[in-house]
Amino acid sequence: MDWNRIEGNWKQLKGKIKEQWGHLTDDDLDKIAGKREQLEGKIQERYGIGKDMVRKDVDDWLKNQ
Repeated sequence: MDWNRIEGNWKQLKGKIKEQWGHLTDDDLDKIAGKREQLEGKIQERYGIGKDMVRKDVDDWLKNQ
């Protein structure tokens, strides 16, 4: 799945994203609204991990969708 499809199906995918990154709130996901950079930034903030690792984690998650 590519990121354009993620943005288009954001409401349906929010549950899957919360399963993967449970520290993200519904409010966080509403504000992110399908934007990859905002998602990565919020994951960095909540989990305290580096940008490169977050990008890899998001890429891995995306491949499994």
